[in-house]
Amino acid sequence: MEIVWFKRDLRVHDHAPLAAACASGRPVLPLYVVEPELWAQPDASGRQYGFVADSLIDLDRSLAARGGRLVLRVGEAVAVLDDLHRRHGLTAIHAHQETGTLWSFARDRAVRRWARAAGVPMIETQQHGVWRAHGNRDGWAARWEGLMRAPRVPAPASIPMADVAGDPLPDATALGLAPDPCNRQPGGRREGLALLKSFLGERGRPYRRAMSAPDSAADHCSRLSPHLALGTISMREAAQAALAARQRWKAADDVTFVRAIDSFISRLHWHCHFIQKLEDAPWLEARCLHPAYDALPAHDEERLAAWAEGRTGWPFVDACMRSLAATGWLNFRMRAMVMAVASYHLRLDWRQSGAVLARLFTDYEPGIHWSQVQMQSGTTGTNIPRIYNPVKQGFDQDPDGRFIRRWVPELAALKAPLVHEPWKAGADLAYPAPLVNHEDAARAAKAAITAIRRDPAHAGPARAIVQRHGSRRAGLPDTTRRRKSAGEDRQGQLDL
Repeated sequence: MEIVWFKRDLRVHDHAPLAAACASGRPVLPLYVVEPELWAQPDASGRQYGFVADSLIDLDRSLAARGGRLVLRVGEAVAVLDDLHRRHGLTAIHAHQETGTLWSFARDRAVRRWARAAGVPMIETQQHGVWRAHGNRDGWAARWEGLMRAPRVPAPASIPMADVAGDPLPDATALGLAPDPCNRQPGGRREGLALLKSFLGERGRPYRRAMSAPDSAADHCSRLSPHLALGTISMREAAQAALAARQRWKAADDVTFVRAIDSFISRLHWHCHFIQKLEDAPWLEARCLHPAYDALPAHDEERLAAWAEGRTGWPFVDACMRSLAATGWLNFRMRAMVMAVASYHLRLDWRQSGAVLARLFTDYEPGIHWSQVQMQSGTTGTNIPRIYNPVKQGFDQDPDGRFIRRWVPELAALKAPLVHEPWKAGADLAYPAPLVNHEDAARAAKAAITAIRRDPAHAGPARAIVQRHGSRRAGLPDTTRRRKSAGEDRQGQLDL
């Protein structure tokens, strides 16, 4: 019996492990393991599980259309596989490589050790533009382009299903996950394909100018990020659909849409580029990339709670955090801002605030998330610190205050510009004063980072980091390096 172990690849199309198992001539068991320990991790949440559950139901439909079904088992992965091997005899385990957290990294190593000891071949296939144990990033962009342009793996016409019983899909509370009223995106491949079609067909035209502001970005970004994170569509599918749409809009002489799709494709590059960083350094979620910055955070539980709940006293920051809590999504520039405010202005430990954001993001992708958390916290030692002004960002991205008034109803009576600085209104508002003076806090943060960077001991590790991981733009094609326009700066690079 051939196992196809689904993890973050919840589809039947462009799925090499499923195709290989079906071609073996043996009975096939499409398997998903619901792992209670995974859902007990500090970066896990009910909204993420809800998206997974939607996607598993849709995956089961796709398998059923081909004579198969998805078998669920609840438990620890090694124990589940060992039980299946003892009862049915496994001839191989097929799976995609996963670049995840330290927990999933340890889980996968344990499964590989068990498979070797049990004499069961484990065949892991590259899923997207991330290369395992490659050694360096020379030629990364060319490899990525080649992989994205390669033919997709067809979905099998039929699945020779093994007769094995499964467990029912547990609800979130059974896994210890708190009820989540989030109005998140629904999961499943059909939802992902609909988003891809609408983005490349019409929604994406104003993408480049719309991506920076949270209101417009919600409508005109692709919103594919959770589908790419869970693999309901493959990166190659998205890239090839974008290239085909680019040709159509170029033939129609729609320069605006062509440039929008160019920007989208560049973000698909960045998606894999940042996951490659975590593949190369799996410990990024746990310690500073540059050790000199370990002494910076001065953790404060009350400040963390105020920031997480949208009670900082900075209206635009609070609106972003409340919107994220309610919807499960925030555009990338605002993600960068709220993380920078937590690390620079509030001096919070990036590991704690990063875990808060991970739980809030329906589209949590560890490879992108932890690389970006460190970049926006100034702990890499190689990137120029970006200390956002939380008031100026409100004026820039929400000039009339509409987004603020929607998510911070305490300020609904204030018009711009006072809605951005309610402490100047002279009114008795049911809204907190700022936790700190943002200008003083920014100066203090900049001084602390400058002192570290001026220390001669800083240079050695920084050079080693560049040699080991490359610069931010290492391995990216020249068009991606040079692309910059109004509304599309270096902090907008991951808006999908």
